[in-house]
Amino acid sequence: MTPAAFPERERVDAHDKVLGRTRYAADLPFPGLLYAMTVPATIARGTLAALPTAPALRVPGVVRVLTAADFPPPAAPAGGMPAPPTLTDEIAYRGQPVALVLAESLEAAIEGAEALEPVYAQQSFAPLIDSAGAARAPAEPVRAGDAGAALGAARATLQERYVSPAQHHNPIEMLSTTAVWADGMLTIHEGTQAAGPVRAGVARALGLDPAKIAVSSPYTGGAFGQKGGVQRQTAIVAQAAILTGRPVKLVMPRGQIFHNATFRPLSRHQVTLGATAERPLSVIRYDADHQQSRTGQFPPSYHESTRVCYDVPDYDGTSANVRIDTQDPGYMRAPHPHPAHFALESAIDELSYKLGRDPVALRLEVPATKDPVSGHPLSSCLLSDCLRVGAQRFGWDRRSAAPRSMRLADGTQVGWGVAGGAYPVNTTAAIATLRIGADGSTRFAVTGHEFGQGIRTVIAQLLQAELGIDASRLDIAIGDTRAAPQHTTAGSWGTNSVVPAVAKACERLKAAMAELLAGRPVEGGIHRQLAAVKRPFLQVEVSTLAAGQDPSALDRLRAGGFAKAGPEYPGYASHSYIAHFVEVRVEPRTRRVRVPRVVSVADCGRVVSPRTAASQVRGGVVMAIGSALREETEVDPRYGGWLNADLADYVVPVNADIGDIEVEFIDRPDPLTNAIGTKGLGEVSMVGAAGAIANAVYHATGIRVRKMPIRIEDLL
Repeated sequence: MTPAAFPERERVDAHDKVLGRTRYAADLPFPGLLYAMTVPATIARGTLAALPTAPALRVPGVVRVLTAADFPPPAAPAGGMPAPPTLTDEIAYRGQPVALVLAESLEAAIEGAEALEPVYAQQSFAPLIDSAGAARAPAEPVRAGDAGAALGAARATLQERYVSPAQHHNPIEMLSTTAVWADGMLTIHEGTQAAGPVRAGVARALGLDPAKIAVSSPYTGGAFGQKGGVQRQTAIVAQAAILTGRPVKLVMPRGQIFHNATFRPLSRHQVTLGATAERPLSVIRYDADHQQSRTGQFPPSYHESTRVCYDVPDYDGTSANVRIDTQDPGYMRAPHPHPAHFALESAIDELSYKLGRDPVALRLEVPATKDPVSGHPLSSCLLSDCLRVGAQRFGWDRRSAAPRSMRLADGTQVGWGVAGGAYPVNTTAAIATLRIGADGSTRFAVTGHEFGQGIRTVIAQLLQAELGIDASRLDIAIGDTRAAPQHTTAGSWGTNSVVPAVAKACERLKAAMAELLAGRPVEGGIHRQLAAVKRPFLQVEVSTLAAGQDPSALDRLRAGGFAKAGPEYPGYASHSYIAHFVEVRVEPRTRRVRVPRVVSVADCGRVVSPRTAASQVRGGVVMAIGSALREETEVDPRYGGWLNADLADYVVPVNADIGDIEVEFIDRPDPLTNAIGTKGLGEVSMVGAAGAIANAVYHATGIRVRKMPIRIEDLL
């Protein structure tokens, strides 16, 4: 396939979405539907001593109340991973569901749930990362060179501590599950990033044959990692459908989502940098830890990208879980690199001031060429290009270097900040079926999920470019285990994994078409050619593997497991890069921070869908503005659980908070990743932007804030 630049096209699903024609999981109607509502625990740790169900059953319309007695015992771990929990009498965190009320109407389900008064035997708990009873569990260190010796030889060092708060995803589509049990087959409709793992997880939790389960998620109304795993409510609702023989739907209220879905954990970062006379950044020592549940598996992987932005041969990275009594934390957009690069890029900015160097020039002096830990060369690293292009477009040369030196006529302080970022390039195995019809129709079924990132548009763009199909009659079947095995779509590997599958399918179909025509010249496009030779359709099936994978990855994919490779591939490592330039304005009296403009330049390989790619970057920057200036989920240490578990008190940016976000791409194909040369974009778009904001705030005010969010009281 050609690596030439792709034209800008509109989203293929835009019209249906704005006209309300797109159906999400909770929109689907079923005859005889029962409505469900969970009952959350009101203690942070302990056991359920009693749960009288009669008060709920007296509510008109309530059909049944499910408790722990209605579920099989927890399944044994498989592959080191526990089965998704259902209803249990053991309470591990405040808000954990202890019962499920089923009713003929949503109102009756809510009233029935509110009528229940569980009795608990409470136990002591540790609600905070620094609470008594918190247990620190170190992870394997990540090391290259000799950081201790390098720091000893450094002519200048900097050591500081940075904090990233707990934060929650708040996609517009709330968590919902609709389960239908019919003729011995369980069908689950759910907004998810992981239809295959959901299928496998529910099968394990309920002791079912995975072949008897189908999971469908053709569209997901936002996710950002929150829907990347098996949700706790899924198997609970599925069991309710099996026991009642009726379709069951649960739409979890947002307050309960805060307490049951995964979240970005609070993390702490101590960064030590060293500089020599020859190299302004020569060594990094970096220790990080984060809050973790008692049994959670979310790793403290804060060193995956901080070591590959700059040429730093001596790197010493340590990390740890700090286990407390909370629900499992998990992946939220740019899960580790976002807080890690907030810390690292803030520290580099501080070092630049200590050395009297321009922050952009310092970074340009130490361009990365390899991963110092593995020693592998980078497939491509155009961060320096991002910095140069961004500086030019932003007008960085007009910046006054001294803090507090730029003001508007009314006294508003102006600050300019810069930061870089990186994110691993991952790829999964994929399976796809392409069917071209003589009637003008095309159907492409593949592993992957659409949650707003534009993967359907990428597929359509490639099919149009290679085969000239009728885009108006294109059916893209994704997120459905009945159409193709489904992986978890996350970590910016969705597009990077589907592109090779589309490319291979197009090549295979062209070859089949050439064989069919056997040299006969037939006028018109591919649909017309099929009609001319009286062939109703042509279909091919392909599978693709990431570099270094063997066919066992396809077996894992079919079984609902991970089939991911990267960022370390045979002989090379691969990452995407970005540079953010930010202007902030700090009001002289209220000290409120505004962000009137941002310039972001990304190195994500070849850009297949320019419009959706630019949208991804703007969305990542908006999330970073929220993280840097607004968002923090707070814990009530007396009772556990989250205090601001709603969108009134969990503050996110609104339109008035967002100024101009200018997006640019280097758009140079990576020579090693795949035939098109794509790399990931959705995650890296957020990385470093919060650090650039914090650096701009320092430039404006002279006040260095080393934690997120930066609030008015920090600048008084």
